[in-house]
Amino acid sequence: MPSVKPTTDVLLHAYRLMCTAKAMAELYEARKDITQKYVHATSRGHEAIQLAAAFQLKPYDYAFPYYRDDAMLLGMGFTPYDLMLQLLAKGTDYFSGGRTYYAHPSSTLPDRPKIPHQSSATGMQVIPATGAAQGLRYKEEMSLAEYKKGEAPIVLCSLGDGAITEGEVSEAFQMAVLHQYPIIYLVQDNEWDISAHAREIRAQDASEYAKGFKGLKVESIDGTDFAECYETLSRVVNYVRTHRAPYLVHAKVPLLNHHTSGVRKEWYRSKENLESDAMRDPYTRFKKYLLYGKIAPAHQLDEIEREAREKVHSDFERALQQPSPDVSQLTQHIFVPTPVTEEKGEREPKGGQTVVMVDAALHAVDEILRQYPEALLYGQDVGGELGGVFREAALLAKKYGDKRVFNTPIMEAYIIGSTVGMSAVGCKPIVEIQFADYIFPGINQLFTEVSRSCYLSNGKWPIQSLIRVPIGAYGSGGPYHSSSVESFVLQIKGVKVAYPSNAADMKGLMKAAFLDPNPVVIFEHKGLYWSKVKGTENAKTIEPDEHYVVPLGKARIALAASPQHTANGETLCIITYGMGVHWAWNAAKNFPGRVEIIDLRSLNPLDETTIAEAVTRHGKVIVITEETVTHSFAEALAGRIASAHFTHLDAPVKIIGAVNTPAIPLNEDLERAMLPNAELVRQAIDELLHW
Repeated sequence: MPSVKPTTDVLLHAYRLMCTAKAMAELYEARKDITQKYVHATSRGHEAIQLAAAFQLKPYDYAFPYYRDDAMLLGMGFTPYDLMLQLLAKGTDYFSGGRTYYAHPSSTLPDRPKIPHQSSATGMQVIPATGAAQGLRYKEEMSLAEYKKGEAPIVLCSLGDGAITEGEVSEAFQMAVLHQYPIIYLVQDNEWDISAHAREIRAQDASEYAKGFKGLKVESIDGTDFAECYETLSRVVNYVRTHRAPYLVHAKVPLLNHHTSGVRKEWYRSKENLESDAMRDPYTRFKKYLLYGKIAPAHQLDEIEREAREKVHSDFERALQQPSPDVSQLTQHIFVPTPVTEEKGEREPKGGQTVVMVDAALHAVDEILRQYPEALLYGQDVGGELGGVFREAALLAKKYGDKRVFNTPIMEAYIIGSTVGMSAVGCKPIVEIQFADYIFPGINQLFTEVSRSCYLSNGKWPIQSLIRVPIGAYGSGGPYHSSSVESFVLQIKGVKVAYPSNAADMKGLMKAAFLDPNPVVIFEHKGLYWSKVKGTENAKTIEPDEHYVVPLGKARIALAASPQHTANGETLCIITYGMGVHWAWNAAKNFPGRVEIIDLRSLNPLDETTIAEAVTRHGKVIVITEETVTHSFAEALAGRIASAHFTHLDAPVKIIGAVNTPAIPLNEDLERAMLPNAELVRQAIDELLHW
């Protein structure tokens, strides 16, 4: 498609903003006694390509900048004052309320491109950005959004060339070309990855690497030439708007400032290198272009620069006067409110059929897909004929089509991280990690992007993400298909965690997790899916109706102790979840009326009230987990109970868990010896009741 040449007004506006970005960098350096309190980076050397890109974007587009893109933000309409509030971590910082670094924007302003939360982790924004493009594509294909000709939204993802070596960037490229998503990857290549030069750490630059992805159009440009950048980006943006296909633009630029305020250029760069880069300053080049092209006389350009400098200094002094954040608001925006706050619907409808857990999950997702066209399900092997290795999505792809239920490549990071972008554009993704053992490649995205978006964007960008994770050991699954990993996930604050023990709770929690506007990981125990394991018959229940929901954070008394035994001080309570509920049930048969079982159902949020009431009632507590005990959630919970309810305890809190080995052995006898069981629980009950 033909490019658009910048008008005189555009050129002079770009010059004003280029002077502004330059003045900001110079001021930050001159006032480093103040500005170096918080780490920051600036766009010096990158201004031309950043401004050219920003000028192409519309308010209905989505932008994912990176930490050096302050000139791009100026080009989008933000003022130096806006950026300086974040630089100084002020409470009035629109982007994050003082919670995150300079040039880490998040914006929902109606007159500017939408900017979901940005992180500092190198290249981590590429998967969420591609997820946003995936969501735009999905909405178009499902007729959930219609656009006027030439006004279809696109996604711009900005990154440094060093990020290209990240495996997660490769995952994003793979999905973008496989499904042809409307995204532009703008690579700013200054040849430095902090102190490591390109020749040390990569075999090819971004444009050479990207050409290996069939279907990704690639173009290299001089990122210091504003006119060339503007014309190129105008053509590329128009192409992506029209053809709805991915594009990569590789811009060569110099780095004229420090990597960050904390890693200064003179520490690792030679004088010759710094002088060579200075010869490529886009500001100097642009000023000459305007003068020699007779766009504006010298005195006009000097006046623009003077005004820009005065504006920067004035905004800085004004920003300095703003208050710091109110520390009483420290815990605000970890989650946004959920609409599901109480149990609703019929848990045991009259005439209802008994179902196994896996079918309850399948039916829940089926009902969700039927009711919510913006919902979709994807992950490894969940689509097509198979419908999941546990048949937990059986026939859904046939029923709803492969645009709504589909297979992904083997890429756990993308599966999890793409939900950030999907949620940002209004989709409601349900994704699956095939086994809990495989969640670790996705932990980076879960921790860095998914969990922190709401908090660091000051509540502007909560992530609706339902992540299904089959978990647990049974039937000799061995060391790579049997792990329990809930403690790892629970260390990631900003993510809710559910763990049902039966079919009714599976359905109710699945529905609640989907309706929750926050990220939820739901662990589904493989050994309970079909109740094939001896002693797990209670996992089968009457299937609740389609309106049934179980609020996250509300435990259930799965087995009550008799009031008489309780009054006589002859009881104890077991606090557990998942398979632990069934070990407890079977053990409790030996002590009629003397054991109360609390099924947590949700591990975060945790039902502290039900726990406290049970501990107070009985005075003796057993905590059961399938995980190894050392450093586990169960161990932490036992410690919390001992600390908070010490005066109500009649004995030490006892913990039962797996033997502390690095992995679950394949051999069935070794597996059995490692895991807890009903007999171990029976022995613990007997011991504690006789304490």
